[in-house]
Amino acid sequence: MTPLFGTAVQDYYLDLVRKNFTARKARLEALRTKEDAERYVAGVRAKIAKLFPFPAEKTPLDAQETGTLDFGSYVMHKIIYYSRPKYPVTGNLYLPKTTKKVPAVLFLCGHSGNGKASDVYQTCQRALAMKGYAVLAIDPVSQGERLQFLDFPEFKGSCCWEHNVMGKQLLLTGETMGAWRAWDAVRGLDYLLSRPEVDTTRIGLTGNSGGGTMTTFVNALEDRLTMAAPSCYITTWVHNVENELPADSEQMPPGTLAAGLEMGDFLIARAPRPLVVLGQSNDFFDPRGTRETYEEVRKVYRLLGAEDSIRLTIGHGDHGYSKENREAMYSLFNDTAKVAAPAAEPDDVKLSPEQEIYCAPEGQVRNLPVNKYIREFAAEKASGLAAARKPRTKQELCELMRNLMKLDEAFIPHYRVLRGRYTDKGFYSRFGLETEPDGRLMSVLKLKAKNTLYFHLPETKKIVLYIPHLDSQDELSEMSFPDDVTVYGLDIRGIGECTPSGCDQPEPRDFFNEYQFDYHYASLGLMFGKPYLSGKVKDILCAAELLARNGAEIEVQANGQGTIPALIAALLSGKITSLKLMNAPDSWDSMVRTPVPGYALSVLIPGVLAQTDLPELRKAIAEKLR
Repeated sequence: MTPLFGTAVQDYYLDLVRKNFTARKARLEALRTKEDAERYVAGVRAKIAKLFPFPAEKTPLDAQETGTLDFGSYVMHKIIYYSRPKYPVTGNLYLPKTTKKVPAVLFLCGHSGNGKASDVYQTCQRALAMKGYAVLAIDPVSQGERLQFLDFPEFKGSCCWEHNVMGKQLLLTGETMGAWRAWDAVRGLDYLLSRPEVDTTRIGLTGNSGGGTMTTFVNALEDRLTMAAPSCYITTWVHNVENELPADSEQMPPGTLAAGLEMGDFLIARAPRPLVVLGQSNDFFDPRGTRETYEEVRKVYRLLGAEDSIRLTIGHGDHGYSKENREAMYSLFNDTAKVAAPAAEPDDVKLSPEQEIYCAPEGQVRNLPVNKYIREFAAEKASGLAAARKPRTKQELCELMRNLMKLDEAFIPHYRVLRGRYTDKGFYSRFGLETEPDGRLMSVLKLKAKNTLYFHLPETKKIVLYIPHLDSQDELSEMSFPDDVTVYGLDIRGIGECTPSGCDQPEPRDFFNEYQFDYHYASLGLMFGKPYLSGKVKDILCAAELLARNGAEIEVQANGQGTIPALIAALLSGKITSLKLMNAPDSWDSMVRTPVPGYALSVLIPGVLAQTDLPELRKAIAEKLR
């Protein structure tokens, strides 16, 4: 069905992110003195640290060298270290041939399928080595030698999809993909600083695209770095949302917007550390936002008396770590580290075939004697959380779910009378429910009848409220009900007529695609600290308040994706007298244990498995279930 209200969710989140941006901009404009700037820097640094749940301790790296290659002026060492027990990270360490201690760079790769072996990334790593830097380039998880789903042919095979699938599993246990990715980098820095060849007072960090993301985050989290160069990531989240740009799970840390932060704050957090912001004129990370963020950060640097320590380069091409941007990075690093080497990139950089620089047997960590996947870590943690949970009363569960979802109070919403529809399978009267402030229509209520249209809600005593898997009209058309029951379908936000109409990456449109509209808006909800699921539950609760205003008994029937918000609504609402669930998941726990869970990010709650699970919610309202 055509999503006639397909901009509702987009407009809702865009309004929220613009309000966040405006409030933050006012705080920045209020900075007048060095002391103001120092307080702001300390404040955002503290906020950012809370967004990344790192392990409580650093475990032994157990680093091993699996081979070397000699390139004349430098040697490349094949390294494997363990950022967590049984969790290997593959990396190439380039060391110049010199007896002096050298500056070093941690290189974080973007979304290249072959990770550190990408031609562009190899060029950058080896050019730095030729200029006299030690360089450690590591494979991100799901890239290069660290693929996680090789044994699952039904999986789509993209590193972005891998990241987002694992992000869902980690989220349910209270962890985040961004923290796991950043921790790999932190432990890579530990290894780099442990090398006797490295001058620990001259340490740089750079990366492009997804590596630019990680450079941005790790720059904010680490006090051991002395210079940074994020490439092709920095813009503003306002521009990302305006442009309907989905990003990976690790690129949208939960709670970031709730904390009042913008991208620029991750750079401000370590001001006045020498920094060059790199972008491209035709990048999907909007260069308008790149320039805007640069000016924001530059103001803080200026108040701190270090305006010369921040630079900006916008290359003249598409997304990627262009030669122009690489040379801007070399220039800043040379000036900061006092390296007497030209900023120009050498013309004679020798590249290696991917197989030549493998660290693990046959180029995959799964062939190591010790290796564990993220999904295994998540399943183990889920087991521990389940064992530690204590039973809760129905009242306690109600309070818990409201708190976990930051759920607003339900109310009788204003409804708009929309044009009805005549079909060969029934008449559908349509009502738009304004369930968010400022008259925002977020859901569509549809009254199914055999031979008439209603322009106002009829007074009836027995109601079935159907919450669909994807579209209420399509699904109700295939269902039958007793004659004495009034049947409504409810397209809650993000479903049916309220399915977002944009954000198509890639075609065709697919609700369950790990990189499309449902995932995008669910990610935004998490960044605001209020799960997308919360709004879906609110839509049901408000519809129940409206339909029960004359004392009607309401049975909710729900299918598939609709079962989780329906279950929670039935728990919270006394207006819902019975509940029927069809094709419902067994538990959130099962989604952690299924390698490729079929349920969307929009029906998940961060850290919920530390508190409860779906079976306990069903048990609490057993008297309503049928």
